[in-house]
Amino acid sequence: MSDDDNSPISARAAKQLFAELRSAPALVLAVSGGPDSVALMWLAARWRRSLARGPELTVVTVDHGLRSEAAREAREVKRLATELGLAHRTLRWRGAKPATGLPAAAREARYRLLAQAARSAGASHVLTAHTRDDQAETLLMRLLRGSGIAGLSAMARFTPRDGLVLARPLLDVPKSQLIATLRRARISFTDDPTNRDASFTRPRLRALLPQLAAEGGDARTLVRLAGRLARANAAVEVLTDGAERFLRLTDRGRRPQPGVRSSEAQSSFEAEAFATLPEEVRLRLLLRAIDALGHEGPAELGKVETLLAALDQAMVAGSRASVNGRSIPKQSLLKQTLAGALISLAGGRIHIAPAPVRRSKGTSKRTSKGGSKGGSKGGSKSP
Repeated sequence: MSDDDNSPISARAAKQLFAELRSAPALVLAVSGGPDSVALMWLAARWRRSLARGPELTVVTVDHGLRSEAAREAREVKRLATELGLAHRTLRWRGAKPATGLPAAAREARYRLLAQAARSAGASHVLTAHTRDDQAETLLMRLLRGSGIAGLSAMARFTPRDGLVLARPLLDVPKSQLIATLRRARISFTDDPTNRDASFTRPRLRALLPQLAAEGGDARTLVRLAGRLARANAAVEVLTDGAERFLRLTDRGRRPQPGVRSSEAQSSFEAEAFATLPEEVRLRLLLRAIDALGHEGPAELGKVETLLAALDQAMVAGSRASVNGRSIPKQSLLKQTLAGALISLAGGRIHIAPAPVRRSKGTSKRTSKGGSKGGSKGGSKSP
């Protein structure tokens, strides 16, 4: 991209934005009618016309049913898509809308509908118009929510989701360049008032960005920070992969415990070997196992941190013959539930397995002794 954040994007630069997608069979473009997504559609159409062979493009607009203007905006997107020679579909989010957590629920509904459209079109990728500005805002939101390194890496250019790939070709492009591109091409776009609604977190943070920029924290700097954190996160993931192999090696030749299924044995590791690993690696190992075997959604980082502290305390207690003159029971040093997984420390091993399914509301619930309610989805926002 040009160093001039207010210059239109050239045809040559646009080719670079989409170059990695050339071999895809088909692509779905998520277009709401705002400047970012309209620019995505226009740039993608121009890029596709420059190719002798390339992916089929389908434009999809999701009407969340939250604003009366949404239907008209969807028609405008369809009109422009038709002018550009692109197929277009409008999908509607039907049903009751939640009283709280509306932005997150709308986002989940949008991605679900986009995934359905992609499968119907035989597309391998769903393209969204996230920009450099969105990346900076996402970093700030996750920072204020106390995210770990993985969350502070913000958004990636390519993310696997629902058996597809979520692609963000404009992630390094400032919004101002997209607006300049549309003005040069004399293409109109809509202005969603919810983008300025101070009752939502993202618009409030967006209003703070000029003040942060005056102190040196502009979008370019924040995105650079997210990139560095993504690099660090990738390195820790490699270390965690190695730690998993290390724990498997320590178990080589160990006979399964009587009555333990093989699937449960695979989520069990030696507590002493686990304790030698760095804290961040141990947290990720627990997160991986809980998310793989739990049935209540991803575990919250803060709750896994609390669990790790309890495990550490239990392992220290288990290494002593007694505490205050009282013997430590070796068969059940710790047992907790989290995010639909049962975590226990017994016999010098940490076991993670699916927890018993909770009974429906109105009936008694079975919980493990010392168990917690379990985790809920984290607060990291993907626009």
